[in-house]
Amino acid sequence: MTATIVRRLVRAARTLPADRVSMQTLSQAHGHAANGTLLLLMAVPCVLPVPGVGTVLGLGMIALAAAMWRGHSFERLPGRVAQLQMSRPWAQRVLKALASAYVVAGRFARARLSHLASPERRSVIAIAIWLMAVIVVMPIPFGNVLPALALVLIGLGLVFRDGMAVILGLVMAGLAMFITAGALLLAWTWGADWLLEGLSMSAAAGWASSAVALA
Repeated sequence: MTATIVRRLVRAARTLPADRVSMQTLSQAHGHAANGTLLLLMAVPCVLPVPGVGTVLGLGMIALAAAMWRGHSFERLPGRVAQLQMSRPWAQRVLKALASAYVVAGRFARARLSHLASPERRSVIAIAIWLMAVIVVMPIPFGNVLPALALVLIGLGLVFRDGMAVILGLVMAGLAMFITAGALLLAWTWGADWLLEGLSMSAAAGWASSAVALA
């Protein structure tokens, strides 16, 4: 299975038809659509990261997580995600990155702890995907990479029925949550300091102006 997918992705990367390539075209090049494969397809561009796609793909992954929470399976990309376009060079990078992910997974992934890679309704996996997708949507510089890597691992785990890959993805998701929370706390602290400093300077300027007026 892995060799077939890799050949198809590499061949598709060489024969992409246009200057602008839609996610729907990439999905067709990838082949069979399921929760795991669609998660991979949306997460890989966020790892690279492809300019200008994080928000739309993040929202698409949020929709996927919501469907998984309800016990549903995605058979195609959400409409807005399917219509999203990127330049041909970036689309080629996405397909080649997907092929590389499958090559690595083909060496190490196998069916084990499969019950962990079969998300049931209201599963921990759906929650983790939702949280990582929310982080991807957030405008944090280089904040996409770690959560997107976690999503790639979870996606590979779902595709290969490998519970160990899912566990690694969940661990990385926890690390991404910790780092993101720390970055937000740091930004809030610095922002509060700058705000207080600005208010103090404004107040001092106001007092000085009042003193000059009284004089």
